Amino acid sequence: MTLETEPVLRARRRRASGAVVDFDGRRLSLARRLRRLQRTALADKTSVTAAAITQFERNTARPTNTVLAELALALGMPTDFFRQGRPIEQVPASASHFRSLRATPAIARDQALAFAEIALAVIDVIEQYVDLPSVPDLAEPVDGEPDSDQIAAIAANTRSRMGVEPGPIPHVVRLLEAHGIVVLRLPPEIDRKVDAFSTEAGHRPLVLLSPAKDDRARSRFDAAHELGHLVMHQDVQPGSKIIESQAHQFASEFLAPTPELEPDLPRKVDWEALLLAKKKWGISLAALVYRARGIGLWGEHAYRRANQHLTAQGYPEQGPLGPPESPYLLGAAAAMLSEAGTTTDALAIASRLTVDQIDEIVAAGSETKPRLQLTVDPRP
Repeated sequence: MTLETEPVLRARRRRASGAVVDFDGRRLSLARRLRRLQRTALADKTSVTAAAITQFERNTARPTNTVLAELALALGMPTDFFRQGRPIEQVPASASHFRSLRATPAIARDQALAFAEIALAVIDVIEQYVDLPSVPDLAEPVDGEPDSDQIAAIAANTRSRMGVEPGPIPHVVRLLEAHGIVVLRLPPEIDRKVDAFSTEAGHRPLVLLSPAKDDRARSRFDAAHELGHLVMHQDVQPGSKIIESQAHQFASEFLAPTPELEPDLPRKVDWEALLLAKKKWGISLAALVYRARGIGLWGEHAYRRANQHLTAQGYPEQGPLGPPESPYLLGAAAAMLSEAGTTTDALAIASRLTVDQIDEIVAAGSETKPRLQLTVDPRP
């Protein structure tokens, strides 16, 4: 009689529990990347190998019910999440514009992309009940390396197509949402090296903003920068300094067209005048200093002196503009559903997502409320 080894016995017990017929490997990959786990790290938490996990994720093999329970426990997900439901769209890195692609660790980038995929799944199920704003054709792809005048013209055309009146844009994030672009704040567990990014890989364009930038001017610039990618860079390989520079130029001209901004900029370093321009246009002092040099109002000496002053002052800048701009669209859609009697539980059942996942995405796409602070007088 041959005694079976412990690994053989474990494999026999797994097979006896039966394979999961409706298993979805995409969902396993999604849950693993959300937890920032390599396949080897996940394998260490279960009784299967990293090679087996690769097969599961590619849908070339199915786990048994026993193994699925191990995977679910290791990833902190219910087993139902891994069963087939509404398809979840993939968001590849090659179709996503990260601000600093080379400086972003691959595991952090994968986690952020997984969050975007969950967001698209939540948006998809919400759209079964609510008609979100349609997405107009804003594309104006660039060929080669356009000069500053060409990018300024594209930004001006985009303002016109989006119905922006002359002058400052009151709320950049709401403007994007009004044109069907879903804007979300990345959750705090996403690596802060990710910064803002955007993608058109799914059925609706996404702009994801960093929660680390607690500044209105920065949130406005980030939103405009990502809009620049959506307008100009649909079929461009992301990550290069050239296209990031193009998106920066687009954002500058989109927020404050040079012919309109120039009269508000001083001809020499004048911080009072710059603070007034900052308040009017909703852009940072650093950006205004850069524009004054770029337009040709200041020479190199004045530009360098102004930057030295800003560096000495440190962050945050003078003249705060208030909290960052917040998304609104998904929160408003969820509120409409709630009033109509459609609960988050119903959305979870329809999508085979978890209630926590849906709540997290809706919160990321909702207006932030000021936090009230309770103080207690220590004196009786």
